[in-house]
Amino acid sequence: MAQDGGTRQQRAVATRAAIIDAAAHEFDEHGYLGTSMDAVAERAGLTKGALYFHFSSKADLAGAVVARQHEVSRQYGEAAFARGRTPLEVVMWLSQGLATQMVHEVVVSAGIRLSTDTAAAEVDRKDPYTDWMQLVAELMGQGVEAGEVDPVWDPALVGRVVIPAYTGVQTVSDVLADRADLYERLRELWTLLLAAIVTERTRPEIPRLVGIIAPLPTEV
Repeated sequence: MAQDGGTRQQRAVATRAAIIDAAAHEFDEHGYLGTSMDAVAERAGLTKGALYFHFSSKADLAGAVVARQHEVSRQYGEAAFARGRTPLEVVMWLSQGLATQMVHEVVVSAGIRLSTDTAAAEVDRKDPYTDWMQLVAELMGQGVEAGEVDPVWDPALVGRVVIPAYTGVQTVSDVLADRADLYERLRELWTLLLAAIVTERTRPEIPRLVGIIAPLPTEV
């Protein structure tokens, strides 16, 4: 009996994961208003009743997608901090990770779309920009202390500029190239930004730093 209960629980967990994946694809492709519970159920290969057993509403389902997005992004963030040996290296690995998520993790692109969709106001979501601005500002402050970033720059200002700039590059890449050129466009962005903010000592390191923003061997 206990084994049967464990099996049922495993099936429930797998079904919930399949629903979230199906919903992520629908939200990413059609937005919040354009996604229906019927479409999610069909994509997941479930009845509508089975879907409602796990999620009570579209807002509830969208909230689960956003929550899963934050889980995935946190994993990438932890990897970036583990790889980076200096504050600017961490920033580059974070940018590389964000690009990889946008290209390969549909739950992330869907979660970000939901977080910025004005029609999804009823969804339990976090501000997608403020946390990133604060994180970049903190790393830039550390970069100043490490002698990588020119102290003339206010770290908070850099954070306020970097995140909207990244968002714009990502959006245009999505519209014009289905994100196929995202890594290249981000390298261009960071080449310009780093040239403006780094110290003379760090300037020769710019090509190596921006070179971090590329697909990993496992991605190509």
